Amino acid sequence: MRAETASPAARAAGPVFLSYASQDADAARRICDALRAAGIEVWFDQSELRGGDAWDRQIRKQIHDCALFVPVISAHSDARHEGYFRREWRLAVERAGDMSERIAFLVPVVIDDTSDSRADVPDRFRQVQWTRLPGGETPRPFIEHVRRLLSPEAPTTRATTTTAPSGLTTAETSRKPVPRPSASKLALWTMSAVLAVAVSYFVVDNFWLSKRTAAATAPAASASPTGPEKSIAVLPFIDLSEKHDQEYFADGMAEEVIELLARLPGLKVIGRTSSFQFKGKNPDLRAVGSTLGVNYLVEGSVRKSGDQVRVTAQLITARDGSHLWSETYDEPVGDALKIQDQIAANLVRALQVSVGGADAGYAERRTFKSIEAYDLFLRGVHASDRYDKEGFESAAAYFQQALDLDPTSVPAAEWLAVTHQNIAAWGYVDPTDGFERTRHSAQRVLALDPKSSLAYSILAGVHYQYDWDWGAAERDAKEALRLEPHDAGNNGTLGDVYRSLGRWDESAHLYETAISFDPLDPIWHSHLRRVRYLTGRLREAEVEARKVLQISPTYDGGHSALGFVLLAQGRLDDALGEMRQESGEDRGLGLVVVYRALGRRADSDAALARFRREHAQDAAKDIALAYGYREELDKAFAWLERAYRQKDSDLWNIKPVQVDPLMKTFAGDPRFTAFLRKMNLPE
Repeated sequence: MRAETASPAARAAGPVFLSYASQDADAARRICDALRAAGIEVWFDQSELRGGDAWDRQIRKQIHDCALFVPVISAHSDARHEGYFRREWRLAVERAGDMSERIAFLVPVVIDDTSDSRADVPDRFRQVQWTRLPGGETPRPFIEHVRRLLSPEAPTTRATTTTAPSGLTTAETSRKPVPRPSASKLALWTMSAVLAVAVSYFVVDNFWLSKRTAAATAPAASASPTGPEKSIAVLPFIDLSEKHDQEYFADGMAEEVIELLARLPGLKVIGRTSSFQFKGKNPDLRAVGSTLGVNYLVEGSVRKSGDQVRVTAQLITARDGSHLWSETYDEPVGDALKIQDQIAANLVRALQVSVGGADAGYAERRTFKSIEAYDLFLRGVHASDRYDKEGFESAAAYFQQALDLDPTSVPAAEWLAVTHQNIAAWGYVDPTDGFERTRHSAQRVLALDPKSSLAYSILAGVHYQYDWDWGAAERDAKEALRLEPHDAGNNGTLGDVYRSLGRWDESAHLYETAISFDPLDPIWHSHLRRVRYLTGRLREAEVEARKVLQISPTYDGGHSALGFVLLAQGRLDDALGEMRQESGEDRGLGLVVVYRALGRRADSDAALARFRREHAQDAAKDIALAYGYREELDKAFAWLERAYRQKDSDLWNIKPVQVDPLMKTFAGDPRFTAFLRKMNLPE
């Protein structure tokens, strides 16, 4: 397939001409409005039935003078075998026939599920790349694509180069076959080999653009960089498949590119949680770069059809939204891992990042030997994103099936261990069964890959959440951080260990580091809020608590956490309002405490009775804290002992009760000192 690229002469000729069937006027209007809002001139005539020689001459002149011709294709246009729009299409094709094939002129868009192979359109339309804009909704990538084609500075490239914008559905008629990954190592591109090529050509340890890329880039804006020079975020790839059923595949593609880039020394890569906050949205990329604190962004799209996949990726400067590099890969589905490696290597080339010291065997350890196993793995990751019992159980089943097909798959083994840890920590199974299964899964990962930092981080979690073995927890958390110091989760895990030991400054520093790598992950803001709260820095605690809810309004425990901060500030009515908005189990503890602070004893009693009834088996520690705040210490310690017997996974966080402004009644009681000793915690 030929993708059109505009020449300077053609781009300077005039505006965009929008051609459509009258039944598609609303969708065409949306496209027109979006382009005009971006400052792009559009000829959009809504008087198809007017007719007349003068009007016909005007339309002919506009088609002759326009820079881009955008035919709107749909079931309506297919159903109409006659219509003035067909005359417009014929005139545009006639003009295109006089142009060089290197000049962009025809930019077909499809506004419904009309098939590119069966649409009733001129053959010339089929020779160029189509874009799907369902219902006329016009995302920013398409606008930027049009802007590039109209830009006098846009380069003239070979006809075989694909310039499709990410975030758009493309309808293609031909694909380039390449091998699928198999057990044969010769069929695989490992990251080490790809990066070795990059190093051999590019040895400068900083960002710069090659002359060829710079020529393709609009003049840089004068705005200052948004973050460290070597900083990048990979936004979620968009599923552009005809049935829109490949979201899991698109997500997996972006995630693996993140993983590969994160292995490069000297490159700050924003974590998945933050990057994926923009999924399904159409944000201004300059705002995204500022929010994430990066200078560069990667966008992409995936279109999967049968056993073929088309992946488009592009590199963008966050400060001004200019495009630095773009490439499209047409491959068999089985070569998805190869595509990921190629994208990462091409980004290295475009950014000129030194990759000295990269783990040469990393990609080899993560290679799937079964195409089916890789697909099951991606489905598992997608299911785990639901973050509920059914989602975790479904994810575990997918990961286990992937391992049954490919027992050496490190990613599947890692994600199975993560899922088991989530199931156990969230109280969906008996703690002993859940955490022992987690331990076994993490050990299986280390047997496959002794360098898996994720496995060490998971084991650290087992040690502090279940074993209450703080020395082992610190040891494994430090090992995870040594292996991958730029991973937000590894920093946060060691922060949790230090928080459980009352090492506040070290804990806060690690949480802040985690936030720098994953600024829109609410969990690290929540944990930093906890440290600020426990050390009496209540204004900072409130800021972090509000950030959590701003990032994730439904974050479990988010409203109650803010409520506790407000209560400590003496803002009782505001605290009650937050507790009432809480939907998680923390609502119970919060209402008991706030009602008691307000002097509403009957309401506090009723809330406590309900809390006990609903959460005796999975929140014994919090029930103990509720009794403690009410100064019913005998009952509080009885429930604390029950939490110990039940292996309450939240007991790792018990030591801070000594300084918690709401729970100071425990601090002076010798029974609490004895309990800390039993938990192997320093007094």
